[in-house]
Amino acid sequence: MQIKTIAIIGAGTMGRGIAYASALGGYTTVLEDVSDSMLSKAVAWIRESLDEGVRRGKVEAAARDAALARITTSQVVDEAIRDAELIIEAVPEELEMKLELFTIFDKFAKPNAIFASNTSSLSISDMSELTVSRERCLGMHFFNPAQLTKLVEIIRGESTSPQTIEKASQIVREIGKTPIIAQDEPGFIANRLGLTLYVEASKLQEDGIASLQDIDTCMKLGYNHPMGPFELADFVGLDTRLRNLESLYRSTNDSKWIPPKLLREMVQQGYLGDPSRKKTSKGGYYEFLQIERRQSSNPLYRTQTTNHR
Repeated sequence: MQIKTIAIIGAGTMGRGIAYASALGGYTTVLEDVSDSMLSKAVAWIRESLDEGVRRGKVEAAARDAALARITTSQVVDEAIRDAELIIEAVPEELEMKLELFTIFDKFAKPNAIFASNTSSLSISDMSELTVSRERCLGMHFFNPAQLTKLVEIIRGESTSPQTIEKASQIVREIGKTPIIAQDEPGFIANRLGLTLYVEASKLQEDGIASLQDIDTCMKLGYNHPMGPFELADFVGLDTRLRNLESLYRSTNDSKWIPPKLLREMVQQGYLGDPSRKKTSKGGYYEFLQIERRQSSNPLYRTQTTNHR
């Protein structure tokens, strides 16, 4: 089956980035969301991002125009997926919502269409449990920002066929990205590695061994990471970090995945990360700890930090 049309369900941060990559990669792209305003914002963002690519010499003007012409929108899932050979859901990390979507895909998608989830932590096998077409279900975990990051983690469910894995890998390569294959185990590859570093960094900070800034600087200058673990957590979103850790802990019952106290407290107080994410007017770790430094008797705050932003 040749894939010509890709439907993306959910026009949030990840959905719009995937739609950008799909359209620029040459695929007819349908972006769906129940919110008309979310769709309008997503299309405007894609247009602005492509324009920026042209200004910076990264995208040809003709390629921009062709990509924009390939994008249509819909507010109804079954209509959005009807002509798609590949359907990627990019809704929040809630299993019930994803289960419902996969059953809709099963009912309304064309024969042999591939059903993919952009999940970073939930089980593909659980997600496709109520789906007849389990051999055509898999994970396609794009990384934020999806329009720029070159990696896509492909997750093989218990029933996913080799043909489905190969077809998804081919599409990933055709849109200019690199696929890696993971088994359907908690955290897959990327989250298991990334969250291990984040949890250990949190222990160093909570125990007063090192400041946030020094931990981030260590990983950037010592290991050549583009961002330190706390900067990356802010960028990803602290609410997303918390959900990922909670999911890993539920799946494994391993105490090493219990979310750090500071992370949970920050999310409860509305500190969700980089303000540019527009989830909240509050920032992330550096802003929160600067405000709370006066609570020096609390070991969570006793390490002094300086705002490096």
